[in-house]
Amino acid sequence: MELKDLRNQIDDIDNALVKLFIKRMEASAQIADYKKAHNMPIHVPAREREILQEVAKKAGPDMANYTRVLYSMLFELSRSYQSKRNSAVTQLYKDITKSIESTDNLFPQAPMVACQGVEGAYSQIACERMIRNPFIMYFKNFDGVFNAIEQGLCQYGILPIENSTAGSVKKVYDLMIHHNFSIVRSFRMKIDHNLIANPGAKLSQITEIYSHEQAINQCSEFLKTLPGIKVIPVENTAVAASMVAKSGRLDIAAISSHTCEELYGLKSLSDSIQDKGNNRTRFICISKNLEIYPGSDKTSIMMVLSHKPGALYKVLARLYVLGINVIKLESRPIPDRDFEFMFYFDLETSIYSDEFVQLMCELDDLCDDFKYLGSYTEVV
Repeated sequence: MELKDLRNQIDDIDNALVKLFIKRMEASAQIADYKKAHNMPIHVPAREREILQEVAKKAGPDMANYTRVLYSMLFELSRSYQSKRNSAVTQLYKDITKSIESTDNLFPQAPMVACQGVEGAYSQIACERMIRNPFIMYFKNFDGVFNAIEQGLCQYGILPIENSTAGSVKKVYDLMIHHNFSIVRSFRMKIDHNLIANPGAKLSQITEIYSHEQAINQCSEFLKTLPGIKVIPVENTAVAASMVAKSGRLDIAAISSHTCEELYGLKSLSDSIQDKGNNRTRFICISKNLEIYPGSDKTSIMMVLSHKPGALYKVLARLYVLGINVIKLESRPIPDRDFEFMFYFDLETSIYSDEFVQLMCELDDLCDDFKYLGSYTEVV
């Protein structure tokens, strides 16, 4: 047969498939109405397993796996369609709606904000980009920032969450599991790292370099050109600069910003030493209370999924069905729970869309447990 004839054959099959698919979804809708009338759950895992085994057997060895994938997607489509018909407004969606209505249109101009590190830290710079006139309190570590929010010491907290070169800030993700907070906005800041030291120091004299572990990772190629120099991680790039300045020594240096260079009276031995010129860090602004500002088009959630094949696929399939784009996916092990992971999702969806509403009403069915982290915009 010619290619044109084969394509015509495919077209005929597709036409039949579409008609059968619509017929199946109509039957699914009738099942949804029955379940609602008889107070029955939409998801019946045993029934799905039975069907998957049966269709795989009918398909034969060569097509069994393909058929399982096809029907797994059909199940997600059916559940989504049934949920849309039967879903009641959840308490979470009520809380989100209330927050949208009660949050001021204008972001606070002069709030108290928690940042990790000391004066000159990148978190401080990001804070001043996100908030017009912040009053900043500094904390030694990321846990201190979370605690300051939960205890009401500060209205907001600023945290680095990922870098385009070094990846996710895993300590922050691990702490997210244990703290209650909401993300209210985010910001991507270009990071320029510089090797700075006390006036009079020369690069040939340097024996030790101090910086935050993320900055060290982001400058790994430059550091390879300095064999024999000891690289020491500290809490923050600004802390590193402060340590160098206070020491008065000419044999140590810090990887830090030009802001810290000026702030602590240091000088640059080498500029822009990061591996990539387009080196950016994403920061989030968190609050104790749920605040959702106008125009929010990103949503973050955390999920605990069953430790079995297909658990993550089912979530991704449902998001695909709803047309929601996943822009970040991170997994972290849950302490004291063998082989269980918390999955962190950043989703691209407007809070005003029907898809967002449907997702907020379906989250209970998608996972063992979840946490809604907030909806927000990214400041540019």
